[in-house]
Amino acid sequence: QVQLVESGGGSVQTGGSLRLSCAASGIPPNDYCMGWFRQAPGKEREGVAAVYCGSCYRYYADSVKGRFTISRDNAKNTLYLQMNSLKPEDTAVYYCAAAQTSGCSRSSLTERGMNYWGQGTQVTVSS
Repeated sequence: QVQLVESGGGSVQTGGSLRLSCAASGIPPNDYCMGWFRQAPGKEREGVAAVYCGSCYRYYADSVKGRFTISRDNAKNTLYLQMNSLKPEDTAVYYCAAAQTSGCSRSSLTERGMNYWGQGTQVTVSS
């Protein structure tokens, strides 16, 4: 059974940083594209970043490029999202997601591109 458990959310002020973690179980560290999504109140869930392996190409939403960094430690089967220069518009519930594929692509930043989801962790950025 696939399980994705997020941690690291919290409240910060504008310009602050947070690091999210996603511990995966039930899936091999390889053969899965993994990513982060977020959903703000009243908005649809959107893809933030995705990566297939530690040294693989990283896909980012334009809104977070240059501020967020996705990384993956296959030895620990854990996905990370380092978020810097946070803005109030980054406030959302952040979800970890995974899909059994041979690699990530731009479509991995869409909900249809993922098969498994975590429960989410709240990130709140105050001005």
